[in-house]
Amino acid sequence: MPENNVVVTERTTPYRGYMRLDHYKLRHTIFNGEWSHDLSREVLERGHAVSVLPYDPMKDEVVLIEQFRIGAYTAPETSPWQIECVAGVIEPHQLPEDTAHRETEEETKLRILDLEPMHTYLSSPGCTSETVQMFCGHVDAEGVGGVHGLASEGEYIRVFSIPVEQAFAWLVNGRIENGMTIIALQWLKLNLSQIQSKWKVGG
Repeated sequence: MPENNVVVTERTTPYRGYMRLDHYKLRHTIFNGEWSHDLSREVLERGHAVSVLPYDPMKDEVVLIEQFRIGAYTAPETSPWQIECVAGVIEPHQLPEDTAHRETEEETKLRILDLEPMHTYLSSPGCTSETVQMFCGHVDAEGVGGVHGLASEGEYIRVFSIPVEQAFAWLVNGRIENGMTIIALQWLKLNLSQIQSKWKVGG
């Protein structure tokens, strides 16, 4: 791995809207210690996010959401209606945990009883600085359902719960198509017994 040496010769912002697009001209060291050619790169700046996989340990069910996604609509052979975890952008001066509670209530009408950290990852490091801080959320999923979200923000979110083994089967058959939810369900599959023990299933 080369040393973290990067020289930025120019940075501009050709677009600023709901998201911001920055353009960089730069060079960086490469693996043989020499310098790269002059490079031109764009970075999408949209802030940082959290995701929450709500899990009811008593029912052994996960709560998932389904909503329209423009990126999925424009991708080949992909459904524009994506099954996902709860997620949202961290507001300025807000803790990730606070965002997790807020977004879970807005999108599912459920209250988080406890949060377990999963991972923090770069969503697409080739084009954006966005990180996603992931949590598993302890919830009581009794009566969950309906369509929620903020209509003022164009959110029309269907909420539902399924047995955890069915969610794991969806991983295998490809019904889950987005990385955030795949990572969350894989984490739960690896850590299910520990989570059930922590949240005292059968205790």
